[in-house]
Amino acid sequence: MATTVQRKTRVLVGMSGGVDSSATAALLLEQGHDVVGVTLKLWPQDCVNRAEDKCCGPQAVMDARSVSAKLGIPYYLVDESAEFQQQVIRYFADEYRAGRTPNPCVMCNQHLKFGTLIDRAKRLGCDRIATGHFARVETTPEGRTLLRRGRDLRKDQSYFLFSLRQHQLERVLFPLGEKTKADTRDVARECGLRTADKEESMEICFVPDNDYGKFLEQSKLVERHAGDIVDTEGMVLGRHGGIEFYTIGQRRGLGISSPRPLYVLELDPATNRVVVGEEDRLSRTTFTVDSCNWIPWDLPPGDFDCTAKIRYNHPGAAATVSPRPDGTATVRMHEPARAVTPGQACVFYQEDLVLGGGWIRR
Repeated sequence: MATTVQRKTRVLVGMSGGVDSSATAALLLEQGHDVVGVTLKLWPQDCVNRAEDKCCGPQAVMDARSVSAKLGIPYYLVDESAEFQQQVIRYFADEYRAGRTPNPCVMCNQHLKFGTLIDRAKRLGCDRIATGHFARVETTPEGRTLLRRGRDLRKDQSYFLFSLRQHQLERVLFPLGEKTKADTRDVARECGLRTADKEESMEICFVPDNDYGKFLEQSKLVERHAGDIVDTEGMVLGRHGGIEFYTIGQRRGLGISSPRPLYVLELDPATNRVVVGEEDRLSRTTFTVDSCNWIPWDLPPGDFDCTAKIRYNHPGAAATVSPRPDGTATVRMHEPARAVTPGQACVFYQEDLVLGGGWIRR
């Protein structure tokens, strides 16, 4: 059963300029809370054109400010561009340079949306923070905060929240956790909010046209550096312009000819090689995750069975997890998994309960 707040609280709502955060603010007002809207400005002024229609762009700020005015709540725009550059953009580029595929949404949630916003909430005298994520939290009788999937499994965003610590989860409200996307739009329409029918973006907010390679080059975060494309025996099949522009499981755009389809199997930063092979070589049953965060416990008492998601759009598959005190864990999939990608988050579930997760190690 989801936690409810019995007394009127002062809640800071992270306003992205989209329908979800707009409906979140409206629902909290309806429940009688004292609501404050805050948008994080994530880009330096000379770079805002990169994110014009994204959740951190000028249009988003205008929409968030308009919604706040319509609802009659205070609104603040907070410049966090330096922190965003350090915690998200630099991480994004560093991971690609290391031959891994990053997940910037998880890092943005951990460090900014549930880091900076909590700090800002304290300064503004707010008891809690709220966002438009489709997820749920609840408190156990022992006082531990649990994270659960959103009721609308098609929109569930708990995967991106696995890294949140107890001190973050215990301050959070997710008013949309019990609702569907359609419910959310209905709330916004009933309140006459301009975001009610606003389209949502499924791309990385700071990458125009979802072309991350172009973004890395134009931002001068990486430079092209030629290397070899090799097969699993080390035979050179072609050349590439940098491992940063490839991901595990990629088939198109390799620029090599072969009688059979070839896929990227490994990205080796030490030798600047892209290793390719046939599709059956993509499957793995055992891998290691590190920097694990556990939600129901400080450390699991032993091995456990679960459903493991190796990327956001992965449906999840049965696995056994063996955690270790050093923050790593061994994951044994019950059936081979395709394209287990270093740098991506692997998140563990038991039914709708998020047990935690970690980062797939190269």
